[in-house]
Amino acid sequence: MGAKDWMIMYADTDVAGVLRDHPPIDRAATRAFVERLHPGASVIPFEDGTLAEQSNPEDGTVYAGVYPGLTVLLTEEAAQDCPSKLPQRFIDEAQGRTVYLHAMHSVVGWFAYAVWENGVLRRSLSLSPDDGILENVGDPLPFEQPYWAGERAEEDDADWAEFTKFVVVERPVAVKQQPFDFNPLELGEDALSALFGFVYEGMPPADAPDLERIVLAGYRLS
Repeated sequence: MGAKDWMIMYADTDVAGVLRDHPPIDRAATRAFVERLHPGASVIPFEDGTLAEQSNPEDGTVYAGVYPGLTVLLTEEAAQDCPSKLPQRFIDEAQGRTVYLHAMHSVVGWFAYAVWENGVLRRSLSLSPDDGILENVGDPLPFEQPYWAGERAEEDDADWAEFTKFVVVERPVAVKQQPFDFNPLELGEDALSALFGFVYEGMPPADAPDLERIVLAGYRLS
């Protein structure tokens, strides 16, 4: 897997349903939205992006789109080890809408997501192979259940098993035990599918939106 993303979505309806319609962007509302979230910063427009190509903008750059029933923000500020620590201004912006955070970094195998309803954190999960569970707040959502039930456990590495047939281990090797036996990135992709109706890696849902058609306005902040 090679996906990276950090995004926040504000929705008062089904996210996947809005994205499947490939709605036109409201540019005036989008700029006003970005300016509200970055008071005191100069918001400088530059070229458009898409939900397919700009999923992980660098610091100082954001992509955003306001559509009927949905607002999308791609920002590095969503890449929180503990999503519950997302700055409050992002939660306040919801004004009664549901807030979704999703972040994933394939290089380190880290994934996090969170859901706020009416300003209250309903679920937050963050985990990586190296650090284990960084945050676990609220009840797991249905798409998580197969992972915690052991149904998505990774098999032992076949190459390592074959290698150890012919190697004498002279002394024990300390292995850090993880509190889960699955790949966080697979869970991350299932979270994308369940919450937003698309994935970046793997088999997309049958009715997944065309992410190349979800236009986002790009802004530099200074």
